[in-house]
Amino acid sequence: MSTAVHLDEITKRFPGVVANDEVDLTVERGTVHALLGENGAGKTTLMNILYGLYEPTEGTVYIDDEPQDFDSPADAIDAGIGMIHQHFMLVDPMTVAENIVLGNEPRKWLGTTIDRKRARQEVIDLSNRYGFDVNPDDTIEDVSVGVQQRVEILKALYRGADILILDEPTAVLTPQEVEELFYVFEELTEQGKTIIFISHKLGEAMHAADDITVLRDGKNVGTVKTDETTSEELAELMVGREVLLDPKAEPQAPGDRILSVDGLHVDDNRGIPAVTDVSFDIREGEVFGIAGVDGNGQSQLVEAITGLRTPTDGTISYKGRNITRASRRSRIDDGMAYIPEDRHERGLVMDFDLVQNSILGSQHSPKFSSGGQIDWPGARDHTERIIDEYDVRPPHATADAESFSGGNQQKFIVGREFEREPDFVVATHPTRGVDIGAMEFIHERLLDLRRQGKAVLLVSSKLDEVQGLSDRLGVMHDGELMDIVDPRNTTEEEIGLLMAGERTPTNTSAESPVGDAQ
Repeated sequence: MSTAVHLDEITKRFPGVVANDEVDLTVERGTVHALLGENGAGKTTLMNILYGLYEPTEGTVYIDDEPQDFDSPADAIDAGIGMIHQHFMLVDPMTVAENIVLGNEPRKWLGTTIDRKRARQEVIDLSNRYGFDVNPDDTIEDVSVGVQQRVEILKALYRGADILILDEPTAVLTPQEVEELFYVFEELTEQGKTIIFISHKLGEAMHAADDITVLRDGKNVGTVKTDETTSEELAELMVGREVLLDPKAEPQAPGDRILSVDGLHVDDNRGIPAVTDVSFDIREGEVFGIAGVDGNGQSQLVEAITGLRTPTDGTISYKGRNITRASRRSRIDDGMAYIPEDRHERGLVMDFDLVQNSILGSQHSPKFSSGGQIDWPGARDHTERIIDEYDVRPPHATADAESFSGGNQQKFIVGREFEREPDFVVATHPTRGVDIGAMEFIHERLLDLRRQGKAVLLVSSKLDEVQGLSDRLGVMHDGELMDIVDPRNTTEEEIGLLMAGERTPTNTSAESPVGDAQ
C-alpha cells in the first residue's frame, strides 16, 4: 500500500505557543485515518498545515512521496487535497449543483456564459459515481445537514481531491446520518480516496478508521491499528492517565417536582414558531435530558426556561411558582444556574477578565457586593478557586476571557455556574469543545449534583452523553417533543429515528416515577 501523506517532523510555533512539536504522521492511500486528541492538542493546526492554511515553522509535507511547499489552500487543492470544515461553507439560497461547481463552473460561448445544463449533469455523474444520493436541483436551505455534508464532500471531489480532511464531521448529525457518512467513507476508499478525520468521539474513530493517531500537547504520542487497540487505551494516550469513559446515572428515587413546562410555545427571533406545545417536568435528584439535532427548538426552549426569551403561550413553573415572565435575575437568585450553548454570546464578556466574568449574574449578591461596592479581592479569591478546581489554563485570573482557548472558556463557565450552589442547573452542551479529561470531570460534577438532590436539565447533541447521564430523555424535532423515553431501555437507533421526526411505537416511554405531589 502506497503512502498518500507523510508529515515529517512538523513544528508550528505561534507567539508563546508550540502548537505542533516535531509531529510525524503517515497516512496510507485508500484508508480512513482518525486524528484524536484533547482540546489544544494541535490536531486542527496540523491539518491546517496539510491544507495550506498555515505554513509549518519547521518540517516538510509530502504528498505521494513528493515534498510540497503550500503557500495557500489553492496549492493544496492543486495537489489533490480537500478539506470539509465543521461549519459548512455553502450558500443557502443556491442549489446543490450551483454550490458544488461554484468558482469552477463549466462555461460555453467562449467562456462568457455558465453552462448550467452541463454543470447539472456533471454533478449527477459525480454523485452517481460515488453512490451519493443528492438532488442537484434542491436548494441548500431545504436539505438536511447530512445532505449538506455530502455536498461539501462532492465540492472537494469536483475539484479533483484524492485526499479528504474532515473536521469533526459527525458533530451535527443524527445516528443514522453518521452511519450514512461512514458508508460514504467506505465508498470513497474503495475507489482509492484517502480520508483523514478529526474527532473527539472514540467510538466513532474505532468504528470508522483503519488507523488512529493520537496527539497530546502538540506531539504524536502514538499511531495504532484500530483492530489492535481499545477505547480505554486511546483515552489514556490522549490524557496521559486512565479515564472513565462511560458515565452512568445510577438509579435513584427522585424527589419533588422542581420545574414544570406546560403547553409551551416559543417563537424565534423572526417571529416564527420554534417550540410547539412542549410539556414535561423535572424533579429533584433527576437529570432530564433533551436530545436532538441542533436547530430543532432546543435553544429557544432553554432561553424561555432561563428567562432570556418570553414564550408566546404556555407556562413555566419553578419550585411551585409561575415564572413564565419572571426576570433572569430573579431566577438566578432563586437557585437556577445556566451553562449556555454559545459561550461567547451568553456565557462571557470577552474583553472582561476572569475576575469580572466570575461574578456575572451575581454582582448584586451579598457574597460579592456591599453598599453598592463590589468586593474585588473576594471576587479574585472566588475566581482563583474556579481556576484551580476546574483546571482552567493558563491560570491567570486577570487575563481577558478572549485570550483563553474555547475549551478553557467552557471549563470556566461550568465552574462559575456550579459554584453558585444551585438547586437547578440548565446545562446546554456543557462539554462542547472540552477535552476528554475535562469532559469526565464535568460529567462527574453533574452526577454529584444529582446525588445531592439537585435537578439538571441536560441538552446535548452528543447522544452518548445525554443517554448515559439522563434518567429520562426527551427527543425534539422541528420544535416538538417527539417522546420522553427511558434512555436505559431505548436503543440509539430508536432515538435517532425520533431525532429525524419519525414516531415509532415502542415500550420505552418514560413517565416520571413519582406522582404529582409537590
